[in-house]
Amino acid sequence: MKKFFKIGASGILLVLIVALVSLRTFGYEPQDQRPGLWVKGELVAGPVTDWSFSNQFEEIFVQTNTRYGIPHSITTYCTTYNGDFYLFSAYYQGGSFPEGRSWNVNVMRDPRVRLKIGEQLYDQTVSYILDDVTKEPVLQSFIEKYPQWDSPGIDNVHIFLVGPSR
Repeated sequence: MKKFFKIGASGILLVLIVALVSLRTFGYEPQDQRPGLWVKGELVAGPVTDWSFSNQFEEIFVQTNTRYGIPHSITTYCTTYNGDFYLFSAYYQGGSFPEGRSWNVNVMRDPRVRLKIGEQLYDQTVSYILDDVTKEPVLQSFIEKYPQWDSPGIDNVHIFLVGPSR
């Protein structure tokens, strides 16, 4: 009986390892409001000095770091304002920040992210913007980029400034 359980446990462990290696190799990117795991693409080395190219993309992927070591990735909107690059997370039904979204919880705990814009990957950090003086013009930039977007208001939009990876 012990031998049976050892073989069974070894089999389960092997399947789990093969599954994780496969997911890591082939990625599992977010789609249609469904989160994913690893994002795949070509890693861009060096700092980005001009993020304006991102304005041609409706959505980008953001890969965050979970506590259990497997990434969590989502799609989000982005904009540039005064040469800086921003991501945002809107809370339409209220809810508390950051608990309402897994990726928000992850970046508040660990600000290192991997962005996928087009087929390019960028290792960056993000910081949460608290003050309304900064948030208001950035929110206006989002509204201009996404005129079809119905903003839930400045109190329910959470903005992150993207900076270089540390």
